Amino acid sequence: MSQINPYVGFNGRCREAMTFYKECLGGELEIQPVEGSPMEAHCPPALKHQILHSALTKNSEILLMATDMVGPGGYINGNSLALSMSCTSEDEINRLYLAFTAEGQILDPLKLQFWGALFATVTDKFGIRWMLNYDMNQKK
Repeated sequence: MSQINPYVGFNGRCREAMTFYKECLGGELEIQPVEGSPMEAHCPPALKHQILHSALTKNSEILLMATDMVGPGGYINGNSLALSMSCTSEDEINRLYLAFTAEGQILDPLKLQFWGALFATVTDKFGIRWMLNYDMNQKK
């Protein structure tokens, strides 16, 4: 595995929060709203200005990633944090997916996503949410 990063949910305040963290920590902020993304057609119109994904980077390293999107159970204070793991191979993401879901719960099954990665969101047997990502376009 190459990296594990915190991934925070802000329930409608992602842009505000990530702008604040950029002011505090410096770096470059990338923000992708639902509007204009491939997910727009799958979301209610009220969510179009919500943030699908954001990343704060500094010196080419990810400091923090965040979203306004919530899981199937909705937003509950305390479930707003996940660990996002960038996997280095298809074998690795498949192995981790099977290990974490053995006694855990699948929130978003492992599948190819519009950004060109295999991706899944799961909760392990200890209640920790994991976002597994393998960029299918990365150099091997």
